[in-house]
Amino acid sequence: MNSPLRPPADDPLYALPEAARPHYATGMLLGARDFADEQTYHRNRLARALAFASGAGSRRLATPDSDDSGVVGLHGGGTLAGLRVAHRQPPQAAEEELRIAPGLAVDRLGRLIELPVPVCLRVERWFAGELARDGGDDLRRAALDDPARFASARLLADGTVLPARAVIADVFIRFVTCRQALAPAFASGPFDALDAVETARLRDGWELHLVLRGDGLDDDFDGLPLGDRDLAALDAEGRRDALQDAVLDAWPSLAGNTDAAGELPRPPGHPPALDPTAVFIARVFVGVAAGNPPARSGEAIVDNWGRRFLPHLGLMAGALGLGR
Repeated sequence: MNSPLRPPADDPLYALPEAARPHYATGMLLGARDFADEQTYHRNRLARALAFASGAGSRRLATPDSDDSGVVGLHGGGTLAGLRVAHRQPPQAAEEELRIAPGLAVDRLGRLIELPVPVCLRVERWFAGELARDGGDDLRRAALDDPARFASARLLADGTVLPARAVIADVFIRFVTCRQALAPAFASGPFDALDAVETARLRDGWELHLVLRGDGLDDDFDGLPLGDRDLAALDAEGRRDALQDAVLDAWPSLAGNTDAAGELPRPPGHPPALDPTAVFIARVFVGVAAGNPPARSGEAIVDNWGRRFLPHLGLMAGALGLGR
């Protein structure tokens, strides 16, 4: 894996570029920057539409008890299809693993993240690596009593019994750019070479991270993506009014402004050392015994239900009784 915090310069969409496209004329001298700007314009227009469709830029709906609707642009992105995470042990697998199924997600910038094949994360190797990296300090901070406090409502409703003490780790997927293929090119910079090459293709790729949650989870902070208000209890007019107000108030920001270093602000609940555009897909509870550092005790339990789901319009129509 690469560093979990990738520099913004890796992708021009990090800078939230303006809607400006190149203009061409016969006889105009063009450079590589012009063609790159053309690609960025089209990518940015599509990504902006997907970002808004997934909730980026929206305000959190106010609740009757409190007006906490000021959070803007912080809960875009989520799972479009697939990406179910399953825990498997021998004989189902050669060794204990988390298996992430193929699927598609969209991040808060509107970039599509496609996982084309199943991918496995080896749990024992990961646990041993974390233990060796810092003597188990991060494992100790992520080991919490009564982990049910940090589970989704569906996991608990299904009757899943969580261990009394568990190390909590979250699975994230994020967009990365992979350089492919080399082509002959004039040497750039103060160089004189006849065999210079440049990258000829950029592939939209993915990267998975299993992140320890030792960043202060407690009764008032579960570290899950920020959810919105449940409108099921409202009558038809109340739902209409809430949705219309949410749309009209959604414009002020796409994904928050970048800071002086060009970084995007972290969404609520996001790990501090992780790319702020990474998409949360599952929580893992790894049973441990008391001790410092903690030792494995029991199996790992996966919670797929704390993520943001982005169902397609056909599913939404069926849920609203608009299907055939």
